Amino acid sequence: MSKPIRLFLHPLSGHAHRVELFLSLLGLPVERVAVDLAKGEHKAPEFLRMNRFGQVPVIDDNGTLLSDSNAILVYLAKKYDRSGRWLPDEPLAAAQVQRWLSVAAGPLASGPATARLITVFGAPYEPEPTIARAHALLQVIEQELAERPFLAGDQATLADIACYSYIAHAPEGNVSLADYPAIRAWLARIEALPGFVAMPRSAAGLQRA
Repeated sequence: MSKPIRLFLHPLSGHAHRVELFLSLLGLPVERVAVDLAKGEHKAPEFLRMNRFGQVPVIDDNGTLLSDSNAILVYLAKKYDRSGRWLPDEPLAAAQVQRWLSVAAGPLASGPATARLITVFGAPYEPEPTIARAHALLQVIEQELAERPFLAGDQATLADIACYSYIAHAPEGNVSLADYPAIRAWLARIEALPGFVAMPRSAAGLQRA
Protein backbone atom coordinates (compact mmCIF):
# COMPACT_ATOMS: atom_id res chain seq x y z
CA MET A 1 0.00 0.00 0.00
CA SER A 2 1.52 3.29 -1.12
CA LYS A 3 0.02 5.47 1.61
CA PRO A 4 -2.35 5.19 4.60
CA ILE A 5 -6.05 4.74 4.07
CA ARG A 6 -7.82 8.03 4.80
CA LEU A 7 -10.80 7.57 7.09
CA PHE A 8 -13.31 10.41 7.25
CA LEU A 9 -15.12 10.07 10.57
CA HIS A 10 -16.78 11.66 13.53
CA PRO A 11 -15.21 10.37 16.78
CA LEU A 12 -18.61 9.61 18.37
CA SER A 13 -20.09 7.85 15.35
CA GLY A 14 -20.54 4.13 15.90
CA HIS A 15 -20.71 3.59 12.14
CA ALA A 16 -17.31 5.24 11.79
CA HIS A 17 -15.93 3.38 14.78
CA ARG A 18 -16.71 -0.04 13.32
CA VAL A 19 -14.51 0.87 10.34
CA GLU A 20 -11.77 2.35 12.53
CA LEU A 21 -11.84 -0.77 14.69
CA PHE A 22 -11.55 -3.12 11.74
CA LEU A 23 -8.70 -1.13 10.20
CA SER A 24 -6.86 -1.42 13.50
CA LEU A 25 -7.54 -5.15 13.82
CA LEU A 26 -6.13 -5.61 10.31
CA GLY A 27 -3.07 -3.56 11.26
CA LEU A 28 -3.51 -1.17 8.35
CA PRO A 29 -2.03 2.35 8.44
CA VAL A 30 -4.75 4.98 8.74
CA GLU A 31 -4.99 8.73 8.43
CA ARG A 32 -8.01 9.89 10.44
CA VAL A 33 -9.83 12.94 9.06
CA ALA A 34 -12.38 14.39 11.48
CA VAL A 35 -15.65 15.64 9.98
CA ASP A 36 -17.44 18.25 12.10
CA LEU A 37 -21.09 17.22 11.89
CA ALA A 38 -22.22 20.13 14.08
CA LYS A 39 -20.81 22.57 11.54
CA GLY A 40 -22.39 20.66 8.66
CA GLU A 41 -19.12 19.61 7.07
CA HIS A 42 -20.77 16.33 5.99
CA LYS A 43 -23.20 18.35 3.83
CA ALA A 44 -20.53 20.53 2.22
CA PRO A 45 -20.06 20.13 -1.55
CA GLU A 46 -16.57 18.66 -1.22
CA PHE A 47 -17.82 15.96 1.15
CA LEU A 48 -20.93 15.24 -0.93
CA ARG A 49 -18.64 14.55 -3.86
CA MET A 50 -17.30 11.60 -1.83
CA ASN A 51 -20.67 10.47 -0.46
CA ARG A 52 -23.89 11.88 -1.88
CA PHE A 53 -25.76 10.70 1.22
CA GLY A 54 -23.71 13.13 3.32
CA GLN A 55 -22.79 10.58 5.99
CA VAL A 56 -19.65 9.32 7.70
CA PRO A 57 -17.66 7.17 7.38
CA VAL A 58 -15.95 7.43 4.03
CA ILE A 59 -12.59 5.91 3.15
CA ASP A 60 -10.12 6.94 0.49
CA ASP A 61 -7.92 3.93 -0.23
CA ASN A 62 -5.31 5.39 -2.56
CA GLY A 63 -7.97 6.94 -4.76
CA THR A 64 -10.71 4.37 -4.22
CA LEU A 65 -13.57 6.18 -2.46
CA LEU A 66 -16.14 4.14 -0.58
CA SER A 67 -18.93 4.99 1.85
CA ASP A 68 -21.37 2.99 4.03
CA SER A 69 -19.74 1.32 7.00
CA ASN A 70 -20.84 -2.23 6.20
CA ALA A 71 -19.78 -1.89 2.57
CA ILE A 72 -16.40 -0.62 3.75
CA LEU A 73 -16.01 -3.60 6.10
CA VAL A 74 -16.69 -6.01 3.23
CA TYR A 75 -14.24 -4.18 0.97
CA LEU A 76 -11.47 -4.20 3.56
CA ALA A 77 -12.00 -7.87 4.35
CA LYS A 78 -11.94 -8.89 0.70
CA LYS A 79 -8.90 -6.78 -0.12
CA TYR A 80 -6.71 -7.06 2.97
CA ASP A 81 -7.69 -10.14 5.00
CA ARG A 82 -5.64 -12.92 3.44
CA SER A 83 -6.78 -15.40 6.09
CA GLY A 84 -10.45 -15.17 5.07
CA ARG A 85 -11.35 -15.14 8.75
CA TRP A 86 -13.41 -11.97 8.84
CA LEU A 87 -15.62 -12.71 5.83
CA PRO A 88 -15.49 -16.41 4.95
CA ASP A 89 -15.88 -17.69 1.39
CA GLU A 90 -17.77 -20.84 2.38
CA PRO A 91 -21.43 -20.19 1.48
CA LEU A 92 -23.08 -20.92 4.83
CA ALA A 93 -20.41 -19.13 6.85
CA ALA A 94 -20.64 -16.11 4.54
CA ALA A 95 -24.43 -16.07 4.89
CA GLN A 96 -24.17 -16.22 8.67
CA VAL A 97 -21.98 -13.12 8.63
CA GLN A 98 -24.32 -11.36 6.19
CA ARG A 99 -27.24 -12.07 8.52
CA TRP A 100 -25.61 -9.91 11.18
CA LEU A 101 -24.64 -7.17 8.74
CA SER A 102 -28.35 -6.95 7.99
CA VAL A 103 -29.11 -6.78 11.71
CA ALA A 104 -26.57 -3.97 12.07
CA ALA A 105 -28.27 -2.01 9.30
CA GLY A 106 -31.78 -2.74 10.59
CA PRO A 107 -32.73 -3.55 14.20
CA LEU A 108 -29.42 -2.33 15.64
CA ALA A 109 -29.71 0.99 13.82
CA SER A 110 -33.34 1.53 14.82
CA GLY A 111 -32.79 0.37 18.41
CA PRO A 112 -29.53 0.94 20.32
CA ALA A 113 -28.05 3.32 17.75
CA THR A 114 -31.13 5.53 17.60
CA ALA A 115 -31.50 5.53 21.39
CA ARG A 116 -27.96 6.88 21.58
CA LEU A 117 -28.69 9.48 18.90
CA ILE A 118 -31.38 10.90 21.19
CA THR A 119 -29.14 11.40 24.21
CA VAL A 120 -25.77 12.13 22.58
CA PHE A 121 -26.83 14.17 19.56
CA GLY A 122 -30.31 15.38 20.56
CA ALA A 123 -32.06 13.57 17.70
CA PRO A 124 -35.86 14.07 17.70
CA TYR A 125 -37.01 10.48 18.24
CA GLU A 126 -39.32 9.03 20.89
CA PRO A 127 -37.12 7.39 23.55
CA GLU A 128 -39.55 4.85 25.01
CA PRO A 129 -40.33 2.83 21.85
CA THR A 130 -36.71 3.14 20.74
CA ILE A 131 -35.42 1.72 24.03
CA ALA A 132 -38.04 -1.04 23.83
CA ARG A 133 -36.81 -1.99 20.35
CA ALA A 134 -33.26 -2.02 21.65
CA HIS A 135 -34.09 -4.44 24.46
CA ALA A 136 -36.07 -6.70 22.11
CA LEU A 137 -32.95 -7.01 19.95
CA LEU A 138 -30.60 -7.50 22.91
CA GLN A 139 -32.78 -10.31 24.22
CA VAL A 140 -32.36 -12.16 20.91
CA ILE A 141 -28.62 -11.51 20.81
CA GLU A 142 -28.28 -12.70 24.42
CA GLN A 143 -29.84 -16.03 23.44
CA GLU A 144 -27.57 -16.33 20.41
CA LEU A 145 -24.42 -15.62 22.41
CA ALA A 146 -25.43 -18.14 25.05
CA GLU A 147 -24.81 -20.77 22.35
CA ARG A 148 -21.46 -19.62 20.93
CA PRO A 149 -18.71 -17.11 21.76
CA PHE A 150 -19.21 -14.84 18.73
CA LEU A 151 -22.21 -13.89 16.66
CA ALA A 152 -21.44 -16.01 13.61
CA GLY A 153 -19.44 -18.84 15.15
CA ASP A 154 -16.40 -19.69 17.23
CA GLN A 155 -14.23 -16.75 16.18
CA ALA A 156 -14.75 -13.05 15.57
CA THR A 157 -15.94 -12.01 12.11
CA LEU A 158 -17.37 -8.91 10.48
CA ALA A 159 -20.63 -9.82 12.21
CA ASP A 160 -19.10 -8.85 15.55
CA ILE A 161 -17.35 -5.75 14.23
CA ALA A 162 -20.58 -4.44 12.70
CA CYS A 163 -22.55 -4.89 15.92
CA TYR A 164 -20.00 -4.13 18.63
CA SER A 165 -19.89 -0.32 18.77
CA TYR A 166 -23.56 0.47 19.31
CA ILE A 167 -24.09 -2.41 21.71
CA ALA A 168 -21.03 -1.48 23.78
CA HIS A 169 -22.30 2.10 23.96
CA ALA A 170 -25.98 1.27 24.42
CA PRO A 171 -25.99 2.59 28.03
CA GLU A 172 -25.32 6.06 26.62
CA GLY A 173 -28.80 5.81 25.12
CA ASN A 174 -30.38 4.68 28.41
CA VAL A 175 -30.28 1.03 27.33
CA SER A 176 -28.87 -0.98 30.23
CA LEU A 177 -26.78 -4.10 29.62
CA ALA A 178 -27.18 -5.30 33.19
CA ASP A 179 -29.53 -8.15 32.27
CA TYR A 180 -27.34 -9.51 29.47
CA PRO A 181 -24.34 -11.44 30.87
CA ALA A 182 -23.62 -13.25 27.60
CA ILE A 183 -23.50 -9.92 25.76
CA ARG A 184 -21.17 -8.40 28.34
CA ALA A 185 -18.85 -11.42 28.06
CA TRP A 186 -18.91 -11.08 24.26
CA LEU A 187 -17.99 -7.40 24.52
CA ALA A 188 -15.03 -8.35 26.70
CA ARG A 189 -13.89 -10.94 24.14
CA ILE A 190 -13.92 -8.35 21.38
CA GLU A 191 -12.08 -5.83 23.55
CA ALA A 192 -9.39 -8.46 24.14
CA LEU A 193 -8.66 -8.87 20.42
CA PRO A 194 -5.15 -7.73 19.39
CA GLY A 195 -5.42 -4.29 17.86
CA PHE A 196 -8.72 -3.36 19.52
CA VAL A 197 -9.38 0.37 19.73
CA ALA A 198 -12.23 1.87 21.75
CA MET A 199 -14.67 4.58 20.77
CA PRO A 200 -14.74 7.56 23.16
CA ARG A 201 -17.52 7.33 25.71
CA SER A 202 -20.08 10.09 26.13
CA ALA A 203 -21.40 11.23 29.50
CA ALA A 204 -24.97 10.63 28.36
CA GLY A 205 -27.85 8.42 29.35
CA LEU A 206 -26.86 5.85 31.96
CA GLN A 207 -23.23 7.01 31.54
CA ARG A 208 -23.89 10.45 32.99
CA ALA A 209 -21.24 11.33 35.54
